[in-house]
Amino acid sequence: MATPAIDVQNLTKSYGTVLAVDNISFQVQPGELVGFLGPNGAGKSTSMRILTTWQPASSGYARLAGFDVMYESMEVRQRIGYLPENVPVYPEMRVREYLTYRAKLKGVERHGRTARIDYCLEKCRIKEVQNRLLATLSKGYRQRVGLADAMLAKPPILILDEPTSGLDPVQINETLNTIKELGGQHTVLLSTHILGEVEKVCERVIIINKGRIKFDETMKGIAAREPSHVIEVRGPNAAVTRFLQDQQELTSVVAKSTDGDLTTFELKTKDPNKDLREELAKRVLAHGWGVRRLDLRRVSLDDLFDAVVKQSDISVPVPAVPPPVEPSPTPAA
Repeated sequence: MATPAIDVQNLTKSYGTVLAVDNISFQVQPGELVGFLGPNGAGKSTSMRILTTWQPASSGYARLAGFDVMYESMEVRQRIGYLPENVPVYPEMRVREYLTYRAKLKGVERHGRTARIDYCLEKCRIKEVQNRLLATLSKGYRQRVGLADAMLAKPPILILDEPTSGLDPVQINETLNTIKELGGQHTVLLSTHILGEVEKVCERVIIINKGRIKFDETMKGIAAREPSHVIEVRGPNAAVTRFLQDQQELTSVVAKSTDGDLTTFELKTKDPNKDLREELAKRVLAHGWGVRRLDLRRVSLDDLFDAVVKQSDISVPVPAVPPPVEPSPTPAA
């Protein structure tokens, strides 16, 4: 089995009495594009700072590309590209000048440096502003300069914190397409508050809340979850409820809302692959009741995120993580 690109085991970070990250464990395989989600204060940014060697953990460990973030931080830094939410740049430098400077710092070989900078300028759609001062750029352009910087040294791992912050809709789509193209070539850990972005580009989702991993599943697994039927019926609530509960194909009937004689029900079926909409509509209409809406509703990432944050009863599995391996001892001084 391949060595995980990112291997986090029992990672904990506390600030005095505040437990920001609480014993989290997860792995990301080489080439995976993973969305790392959570509400404000959930522990996302703290986790990402630990993974990028910006700050130490209180306990536990993390390895990136096989190197320990605590004891082998320089090795880790040589193998990651990091885009923080607020990109630190030198405002008095021009875009190409800045990227050239950064490429030198990152050890990009001289004979291929210009070509690599040109590639990153083109890929991040910032070629048209390459001669402008960074101080004159909008936040959206600075974000894209930061993404180009993260890509310069062809790192095997990219850690991106809110990469589309400050971008307009066209720029967002362009940036997401760029990130999607990076999957497979690079391991990408993407943090964002916009769930639609994750659905568009990511293969897997990890949700952290209150410092703990609460959900970890592939997008294919989410798409395969059992759908439900949603029906709005105009008729006597008690009679409609009894009628639906008597239908042998249904395993669950839950009234979601009531407005006068109009009730919305969520229905679960014995056979999740069977579409009962036409048959249900016929049966309801045969009783003289009105049907205003009848949908087949699949579980979305929004539903799951809301369930995790609100601790509702939707199943949110966390897969087992292999048992931890003891980290390398501290090197001798």
